[in-house]
Amino acid sequence: MTSPADVLYADNPAWADVTPLPQYEGVNPLAPILYTEEYKDATDYFRGIVKTGEKSPRVLELTEKIIRLNPAHYSAWQYRFETLKAVKVPLEDELKLMDELAVKYLKTYQVWHHRRLLLTESYNLEPKRELEFIAKSLKADTKNYHTWSYRQWLLAFVNDGELWVGELDFVEEMLNEDLRNNSAWHHRFFVVWLGGGGGGMGVGGTREEKERVLRRELTFTKQLISLAPNNPSAWNYLRGVLDRTETPYGLILPFVRLYIVNLSDRAGSTDIVDVENPPPSEGAQLPCTAALEFTADAYERQGDDEGRKKAVELWKVLANEQDTIRKRYWEFRIRGVEKKVGA
Repeated sequence: MTSPADVLYADNPAWADVTPLPQYEGVNPLAPILYTEEYKDATDYFRGIVKTGEKSPRVLELTEKIIRLNPAHYSAWQYRFETLKAVKVPLEDELKLMDELAVKYLKTYQVWHHRRLLLTESYNLEPKRELEFIAKSLKADTKNYHTWSYRQWLLAFVNDGELWVGELDFVEEMLNEDLRNNSAWHHRFFVVWLGGGGGGMGVGGTREEKERVLRRELTFTKQLISLAPNNPSAWNYLRGVLDRTETPYGLILPFVRLYIVNLSDRAGSTDIVDVENPPPSEGAQLPCTAALEFTADAYERQGDDEGRKKAVELWKVLANEQDTIRKRYWEFRIRGVEKKVGA
């Protein structure tokens, strides 16, 4: 038996008053897109109601069908939102539908944009519920860009201090599950250094607060580097912390040198180990390329010939032994610095 949902709009008496508009009206394209009959029928009627400006419950049904057939149909999403407001549908009901569609179409930007619009119109926003929903969505894809971006938007939109502080625990949970999750590292940087979760960093705290947060973030990052020395996400975060706070790279070389032990003589490192500088985990693959690169950059930043020469030595090691796939890049770095030596 055919259900109403299976009936084409062209065969549905309830839509007999709408004049469908074909996509290629009066045009004979050389390479037309081959839509299914169901999708072509629905979008023809969608163009028809857009032309007349109709906003009604049946339009919501039509746009939902189009979205389920093609979740990236931006015009259907936008017209649906305008219709929701026109017919005064409770936005909470629409959010329940989005709970399903957001997970089903996780990688579609439009579904998250629609959710943003709903929340900006809602007077009963429950941010904690929304954060729980996002966490649930991330279980389906822990690195999905749209989901993380939406979470950052929500935090900034609500801008509640309690929510910001709670985000650090959430990020740590995500990194405990996968410490190579670059999206989680990026989110931590957003929360600590750009938002309100840094204990004073994101909101321009006192000098003491900033120093405390810097120590905390350095300790946290070093610990995770020690567990997986060749994790580029952690090294990138370390650089971000130092750059954000204008902290010289050279100050943490005692830690970084632990990860290039095989090249300690060439790099001029020592065997300093202390509680603030955790050594690599047992069985770690050393020397660590990221540590070599970091050390070379630290030497170059000294701004003198001695530092530049040490940087060149390490870049040669990277080019010829440790990171040959980027050989030409390291040779480019070498040429740039050699021009400055003795200049």
